[in-house]
Amino acid sequence: MIELDLSAQIADVRATFADIRAVVDVERLRADIDRLSEEAGAPDLWDDPEKAQKVTSALSHRQADLGRLNGIEQRLDDLEVLVELANAEGDDESAEEARNELLELQKTVGDLEVQTLLDGEYDERPAVVTIRAGAGGVDAADFAEMLLRMYLRWAEQHGYPVQVMDTSYAEEAGIKSATFEVDAPYAFGTLSVEAGTHRLVRMSPFNSAGKRQTSFAAVEVIPLMEEAQEVDIPETDIRVDVFRSSGPGGQSVNTTDSAVRITHLPTGIVVSMQNEKSQIQNRAAAMRVLQSRLLLLQREAEAAAKKELAGNITASWGDQMRSYVLAPYQMVKDLRTEYEVNNPQAVFDGDLDGFIAAGIRWRKQKTDD
Repeated sequence: MIELDLSAQIADVRATFADIRAVVDVERLRADIDRLSEEAGAPDLWDDPEKAQKVTSALSHRQADLGRLNGIEQRLDDLEVLVELANAEGDDESAEEARNELLELQKTVGDLEVQTLLDGEYDERPAVVTIRAGAGGVDAADFAEMLLRMYLRWAEQHGYPVQVMDTSYAEEAGIKSATFEVDAPYAFGTLSVEAGTHRLVRMSPFNSAGKRQTSFAAVEVIPLMEEAQEVDIPETDIRVDVFRSSGPGGQSVNTTDSAVRITHLPTGIVVSMQNEKSQIQNRAAAMRVLQSRLLLLQREAEAAAKKELAGNITASWGDQMRSYVLAPYQMVKDLRTEYEVNNPQAVFDGDLDGFIAAGIRWRKQKTDD
């Protein structure tokens, strides 16, 4: 007869979960849902489609948060029943099921605990991520495209909506830069730890001699603000250029000048958008990102705070935060947290949660210190 005792492990998970519920403030969460539900039920809600979308989106996110918490609590209760059943009937299959469920709950609660550490001013906002090829020529452009795919795969695995806003393709291979939006709660707080210089070491596929090549790419992450009425951008402060959207090799995506590049003359900030078919839509999207960037500059008085939010990344030797090594050995290592794995392919396929969790904990510890 088996004697399965998981009481200590379950108690640990329950204690961590209780801390999470306290931080999240479940009663406030329920109050928010009641308030938003009332707003969503107003007969004139869709008279203002933009406001309606914000209300329904906020309601959906909060309902999902509460559902997640309730689901974990139910799973913990069910796990204790499953352990009792396994012991009462001497059922090895139920015992194995209980052990596996415990492992899954430990991971789920651990991931949720990390999210509770995201308490920065902008952490709950969606994120706009820009990847730029750095030093390393063609290899750097190829590396930048590898990173773009990596983040898109990560978002896909989590079910996060992603919109690629702009892609500038390199001549031979890869990309010069790409900008995409991740529209999910706490996307900025989660992805902001990915900002910095990333370094790739491999046997170059673009080098006929097959020599080892080191290349760099920069990742910048900023929060996407709501429509910011307080940021007034006079038409005289911007230059708007329109051009034809292009794909790999310079092939035309469409035959009209629908892509938009906006340059903010006082700051030199440049934002390009080409994912929409309409010039008007691309301009609106570009203006929204420009507003987000300017709002950061407006709210952050100190240069150090600006660097923390938007990054000051050179994408070259000396300031890399993560190394991806494919030759002569296989390893991905974060140089800030010391977190590392020996399966680079899995990382490039979107397996980033370990790096992100370690980064969030590292940042929180630095802040507390």
